[in-house]
Amino acid sequence: MKKTIIPVLAALSLLGCNQNQEQNMSTMTLTQEWDKTFALSEKVNHRKVTFDNQFGLTLAADLYAPKDVAAKLPAIAVSGPFGASKEQSSGLYAMNMAERGFVALAFDPSYTGESSGEPRGTTSPDINTEDFMAAVDFLSRLDEVDPQRIGIIGICGWGGIGLNAAAADTRIKASAIVTMYDMTRNSGNGYFDASDNEEARHAMRETLSGLRLSDPMAMTGGVVDPLPEDAPQFVKDYHDYYKSPRGYHSRSGNSNDGGRVIGTQAYNNARFLYYANEIRSAVLIIHGEKAHSRYMGEAAYHYMVEGKADGYNFVGKPNPVPENKELYIVPGASHCDLYDGGWTGPEGSGEPKNLIPFDKIEGFFNTYLK
Repeated sequence: MKKTIIPVLAALSLLGCNQNQEQNMSTMTLTQEWDKTFALSEKVNHRKVTFDNQFGLTLAADLYAPKDVAAKLPAIAVSGPFGASKEQSSGLYAMNMAERGFVALAFDPSYTGESSGEPRGTTSPDINTEDFMAAVDFLSRLDEVDPQRIGIIGICGWGGIGLNAAAADTRIKASAIVTMYDMTRNSGNGYFDASDNEEARHAMRETLSGLRLSDPMAMTGGVVDPLPEDAPQFVKDYHDYYKSPRGYHSRSGNSNDGGRVIGTQAYNNARFLYYANEIRSAVLIIHGEKAHSRYMGEAAYHYMVEGKADGYNFVGKPNPVPENKELYIVPGASHCDLYDGGWTGPEGSGEPKNLIPFDKIEGFFNTYLK
């Protein structure tokens, strides 16, 4: 099989194709034993849950809550990175927020991890945005949750998806967007907007159009392994997280064979954030000083507040509520450092750098979910 050459089809389009689609989700089976990339905190209760979205798909999730809940609490739905599973970064964030007094839900998006949906590895800007809103539905119905105090955390590609959900769903009162990708910009323009021209996009569309008949189950993404010596530093960082004990998980597309090429087709023509300048709820965008993706978070912030930014052809009015929007840059942090805090040595060795600003995130949600 020939390798598919497309500028960007997913946040980690670093491998070629794979036709195998062996997992059958006709019957959901949730793993009950602890199989996360992090240890379970003694300060929280944890249970596996499921909920349905409006596309008729059942999503699998981990629900974390403080022990001895005596009153209705604020809640947070968490997902990401794009192509990851809830056993990785999103679960770590959810558990830490539960330690700090929130009910927190880390979920596998549709078609991934333990969630339902066929073919596996399919992505959709519409369905992915709905997944976040369905998580808010679920949290709103819990006895221990105050439905007027619900926020979200979106990590990496799910940061852009989270902003899209916040622009659509006014029940989301606060959004923390961490080390974000705008997957629609990245898919249509390529990394660093290197393919932001009609010729490149036409070539990509030609390739995708042909694949619909010749190889509709082709896979892309998944971190390249073995790692080429000349790989960019951010690819090395992805490998260090997804392909080592630090962050590897058997149900993570990024740790394995990625996602469907055709499944990302709509991302290439769609554009998130068109109405982000109209988000009235609170938004905190967090990025690493050294993150290769920092330009996407900064542009999303400026467009959200000012109605215009580099990388966005559309221009809108300034945000009517700019005072509850903030861009926070973490000194010294790379993109993947904000997945698990980062480590001083390779593959999770050495000492933890603890670069995730959980105190900042907690203060943000305490302010806007009060």
